[in-house]
Amino acid sequence: MADILDIRGEPIFDDRIVKYEFHTYNPYVNTTFGHSDEIRIPIQQQDLYTLPCESCLYVEGRLTSKEEENAEQRPKLGINCVAFMFEEIRYELNGSEIDRNRNVGITTLLKGYSTHSADFTHQMENAGFVHPVFDYDVRRLVTEDGYFSFYVPLHMLFGFCEDYKRVVINARHELILIRARNDNNCIVGDAAKEPKLELFKIQWRMPHVTLNEVNKLSMLRILENGRYLSMSFRSWDLYEYPLLPSTTKHSWAIKTATQLEKPRYVIFALQTNKKNNMSVHKTFLDNCKLTNVKLYLNSEFFPYDDLNLDFDKNRTAILYDMFVRFRTSYYQILRERSETLFKTDAFRKMFPMVIIDCSRQNESVKSGTVDVRLEFEFKENVPANTTAYCLIIHDRVIEYSPMSNVVRKIT
Repeated sequence: MADILDIRGEPIFDDRIVKYEFHTYNPYVNTTFGHSDEIRIPIQQQDLYTLPCESCLYVEGRLTSKEEENAEQRPKLGINCVAFMFEEIRYELNGSEIDRNRNVGITTLLKGYSTHSADFTHQMENAGFVHPVFDYDVRRLVTEDGYFSFYVPLHMLFGFCEDYKRVVINARHELILIRARNDNNCIVGDAAKEPKLELFKIQWRMPHVTLNEVNKLSMLRILENGRYLSMSFRSWDLYEYPLLPSTTKHSWAIKTATQLEKPRYVIFALQTNKKNNMSVHKTFLDNCKLTNVKLYLNSEFFPYDDLNLDFDKNRTAILYDMFVRFRTSYYQILRERSETLFKTDAFRKMFPMVIIDCSRQNESVKSGTVDVRLEFEFKENVPANTTAYCLIIHDRVIEYSPMSNVVRKIT
C-alpha cells in the first residue's frame, strides 16, 4: 500500500540491451537428413553474447504417400512429430557435452504432458505438438500437398534451455541431432500407403544480445579475472524397459546416481503395442490396470503410502492430484495459477502417468551413490508388447570459463 503514496516516482528505462536479434545457423555443408544421420549445427563465433534459453529449432519438409482420393485416409504427421523425428539430441559447449535428450519423442511427450499449461497450447501447435485431447494429428498444420514447417523452442527439448535463463559469454555452441532409424513413430496411418518423410531444412535460430557500453565493460571485467561461471539446471533422463514380462509384480533396477544427480522427480508411464507401430497414435498412454508404484532411493521410498489404484472403478483421484501438484512444485508457482493440460477424465482415460515428487530429501550426505529402483504392481498380468518408461529429472551443475574455454561438470 505504501507504493500508492510515492507520487515522486520517476520512470525507469532499461537500456542495458541495445540490440536483440535472432541469427540463423545451418548444419555443415553436405549434411544429409536421412535415417540415422548425424546433423551438427555449430556456432563457431566466440565473441558473442548468446541466449540459448530463447533459441529455437526450425524444421521444414514434406510428407508424401501413394495417391489416395480420400484425404482422410492419407498417412499424417502425429502429435509431437518433430521430436519423434530424432533418436537423440545433444548440446555441446566448447566441445563438451552439457545436456542430452535420448528417445526425444517420448521424453518430450512425458515432460510436456506434465508441465505444459493450457495457455501454452498455441506455441505448442507451432512446434507440431497440438493439444492431444482435441487433435489426434497435425493435419491442419500441413498443406494438401504435404508441406510443413515447425518452430520448436529448445526449452521444450532440453532442461538446460528451460532452466538456465542467462546469456552465455564467449563460447562455442554445437547442436547435434541424430535422426531416427525410421519415421514410424512420427507418422500415423497405413504403412501400405508407403508414406515418405522428406526434410528440406533444419536450422538453429539463436538470439544475439548486444549490450550498451557500460554493461559491456562490466562483462569484460568478469572475463578478465578468469573465474568459472556456474550453470545449474535440471536434466531429463529417460529409461526404457522394452518388454515387460507378463506378470503382476515387477522390480526395475534403473540406475546408480551420484548424490548431486539423484532423482528429484520421476515420471512413470506405460504403452502397449505402440512403439514403431505406424497404425496407432504414439501420444496416448495405457494404464494396464496398474495398482501401485514405489520409488526406492537406497533405503528411502516414495510415496509413503500405497496408491491403491483401480482404473476399472475410476479410483485414480490420488494419481491426478500427484499430476497437478507436480507442476506447482516444479515451477514453484501457486496452485491456483497452475492450469494443467488435462482434466480428470482425459488424464485417466488417455494419459495416465505416475509422477513421484522426491525433491525433498536429506541433503546432509554429500558423498556416495544412490541406487534408483522402481517397484510396480498390476491387477492382472501385463499385456504383451508393453513398454515401461521412467523419466528421471535430476540436478546438474556445469561450470565454464569464458577466458580458457574450459567446461567442467560438477559431480
